[in-house]
Amino acid sequence: MEPRKRPEYVLEVLADPTCVKDIVRGILHTIFFHRYFPSIRPSSLEVLDLTLPVVADPELETLIETRAGQLVRQLSSTSSPSGGSRGELGVRFFEKRRRKAGGLGGWLTGTGKSEEEICWEVWKLKITLTTPRTDTGG
Repeated sequence: MEPRKRPEYVLEVLADPTCVKDIVRGILHTIFFHRYFPSIRPSSLEVLDLTLPVVADPELETLIETRAGQLVRQLSSTSSPSGGSRGELGVRFFEKRRRKAGGLGGWLTGTGKSEEEICWEVWKLKITLTTPRTDTGG
């Protein structure tokens, strides 16, 4: 039987440099809110006049803030005056499964681990910075 292909979701986002960090944070919080399994007390985040769900977990909030900041720094360092800078951020979800015993259970191969991590879902955010046109600027 062929293993099931994991779903992969690609979100392409055009964002103004002034609000790209908030947009990335909002998207990541929404993804994690819908994939977070422990019981939680939901919170919300306002992004561009939208109310988005948030997992109120300090460790997750720190991780999202760090990754969004790294992406913004990367985009800022490669941006041109006309905009068009691009970056990508990925999120993968894994589950631990018991490794199927094969032969001598890894004794000869040296892989005596009884668990393996299986990726069950992938999200890719493709961010493009754009500079809005003004009436005087073009």
